[in-house]
Amino acid sequence: MLLVGLTGGIGAGKSTVGELLTERGAILIDGDVIARRVVEPGQPALAAIVERFGPEVLAPDGSLDRPALAARAFGNDEDRKALEAITHPAIGAEFVREMSEAPPDAIVVNDVPLLVESQKAAERGYEYVIVVEAPRDLRLDRLVARGLERADAEARMAAQATDEQRRAIATHVLDNGGTREQLAAQVDEVWNDLRSKAAGKGESGK
Repeated sequence: MLLVGLTGGIGAGKSTVGELLTERGAILIDGDVIARRVVEPGQPALAAIVERFGPEVLAPDGSLDRPALAARAFGNDEDRKALEAITHPAIGAEFVREMSEAPPDAIVVNDVPLLVESQKAAERGYEYVIVVEAPRDLRLDRLVARGLERADAEARMAAQATDEQRRAIATHVLDNGGTREQLAAQVDEVWNDLRSKAAGKGESGK
């Protein structure tokens, strides 16, 4: 198995890169999907969030009210770190479970939004790390188009690692400031490199 980390700032386009890699044969483990799953009603992480931040972060149906939680958790470092202390271990455990189900010869790509920020994520032993970048203003425009208030989008971006911090751990950097076709061409180059590395790893393991 070749273990690859995929990360980038909010609005940079990690999901698009994940789709393109999946089309080429990668097994994608999506951190955002897992993050939503571990805070569904009945999950221990949701109960811990309610205990820490109060019942006002719940919607009337008992599910997590994400905007309400964001308003509380991204207001200062203490609250953000408290939320991460609850969710990161649960997310990490689910990552490990999904990785254990992948075939031994697979190229497994973990889409991890907070790869730099999360010590647990950094300890997973990624052999390669793909970082997706895009200009700050373009990222903000994308987030506003998704329905976020601009101030909320800026706060979330400010709470994340910088481009320089992400580049420091990158083996591949993708520029998603252009068209999907331009991004796909970059993904092709990365995918060919990963396939070559996986083949070489398989040969050395024989």
